[in-house]
Amino acid sequence: MLVRFCAAAFVTVLTINAAEAQVRAPSRLPDPRSEFVRQCAPRMIGRWEHPEEVCGCLHDHAAAAVEDRDLREALLRGISETGVPTIETDWVPASKQSEIGPTFTKIAKPTLQCMFDPAKQ
Repeated sequence: MLVRFCAAAFVTVLTINAAEAQVRAPSRLPDPRSEFVRQCAPRMIGRWEHPEEVCGCLHDHAAAAVEDRDLREALLRGISETGVPTIETDWVPASKQSEIGPTFTKIAKPTLQCMFDPAKQ
């Protein structure tokens, strides 16, 4: 009888804990901008005095100028992996590869501004 009572109490505690775990707020996922800056900044150390500012500026101004999601994601990937704005052709669908050149023309001014004077952005 005592064993059954203890087993029932144990199951009840487990059930209550499981229900509480489901009610708790989900853990916060990293914000995409912060994650980009975290990946980008180490590549900028030694090149720029304030690498986090340069990375944040590139995210907020240069990449934001690119409306196409595939091209923007490829650009952000290139910056975070290499420390310079780059887009590998295999990072974008074949139908959009012809837009890579015009994308760089579009981001040239904000990129230079971010790299040489991010505070003015």
